[in-house]
Amino acid sequence: MPRRRIGFWYRFAAVIAKPPLVLLLKRDWRGMENIPAEGGFITVVNHISHVDPLVYAHYQYNTGRLPRFLAKSGLFKKGFVGAVMRGTGQIPVYRESTDALSAFRGAIDAVERGECVAFYPEGTLTRDPGVWPMTGKTGAARVALRTKCPVVPVAQWGANEVLAPYGKKPSLFPRKTVRVTAGPPVDLSRFYDKEMTPELLKECTDVIMDAITRELEQIRGEKAPEVRYDPREVRIEQRRRAARQAAEQAGSAAAREGNGA
Repeated sequence: MPRRRIGFWYRFAAVIAKPPLVLLLKRDWRGMENIPAEGGFITVVNHISHVDPLVYAHYQYNTGRLPRFLAKSGLFKKGFVGAVMRGTGQIPVYRESTDALSAFRGAIDAVERGECVAFYPEGTLTRDPGVWPMTGKTGAARVALRTKCPVVPVAQWGANEVLAPYGKKPSLFPRKTVRVTAGPPVDLSRFYDKEMTPELLKECTDVIMDAITRELEQIRGEKAPEVRYDPREVRIEQRRRAARQAAEQAGSAAAREGNGA
């Protein structure tokens, strides 16, 4: 399938975004040979900064395969932003859908048309204290298993030095080096043609996150923690701790009242 033409809106966005990226950031880009030259595929990317979508998009744009990002469907209805989203071919996610796979029908259609669809499988900026990938959500796995397309793990590092995760004040000088590398496609064939149970989707997602993490280990030159940070488990533990503290405080208050009686 031939590569899709860039089009006015995507070219317009590139004209606006590329000059400051080239001026302000140094680049260390590797693994472009792992980006499929033809056909539909998925990239799965770690998320370390509000700046990194621009960094990754610059990298992917220069491979000749334009990335199509997923975004909430409501954004496509909002004035100029909606026009840009539609014009650049970004993909709406229908979170209100009761069918999990239907929520990603735009991504499935795009892959089947031969597009590159970019997933941030963590779903948000990492909260891992060491800025490693967290546990992933299952959207990328669902689309990959439905389409059987290549899934290319992409790791990036350096955008977090420009703007820390959840930070508000950028640090532009001295110029930072942003490192992006794409690894070989993840082998998910053992999951094909099986029922998409929650257990299978979790296992498939773990394999995807492992592949991203290995690429990031190469960039950083260090090993990731053996246990991946799980924000859901952290929230549960925080609620348990808060409940214990509240119970202890209530018990202390009751004891004081009893002593004073």
